[in-house]
Amino acid sequence: MGGAEVGHGRKGQGTTILLMIDGEGTPLSAFTTAANISEVRAIETLVDERVTKKKPKRLMDDKAADADWLRDSLDVRGVALICPHRQNRVKPAAQDGRALRRDRRRFKGERTISWLHNFRRLIVRWEYYPELFESFVHLACLSTILKGF
Repeated sequence: MGGAEVGHGRKGQGTTILLMIDGEGTPLSAFTTAANISEVRAIETLVDERVTKKKPKRLMDDKAADADWLRDSLDVRGVALICPHRQNRVKPAAQDGRALRRDRRRFKGERTISWLHNFRRLIVRWEYYPELFESFVHLACLSTILKGF
């Protein structure tokens, strides 16, 4: 495996697929980065490159997205970031626990990712060029959307 957008991440060399979905699991935005790039740096791009004109009101993520600069940046755009705080957080809490109740529906995001993993071409990256791999990601998202009809 080689080519652009291949980096050494925590599970070895690879590419990370970032995905934004709606409340039902329909993919709204997807793109790829190298595995050694932090996902927090790519969340703003994920919100900007969506297929719908309507921007999301809330964005749920895991503890990795707990960054005050990201919360401020998304607040300017009118998007509320809902994610649990890290254990080693020094600053006071930016949100109370009520918004985290939405985390119960996290399975919908995990389900959509598992739908994308039905495409073998996304699990093992055969493409050298990152544009081809990202186009296969978009094709898999489109196929997932069309299966719902």
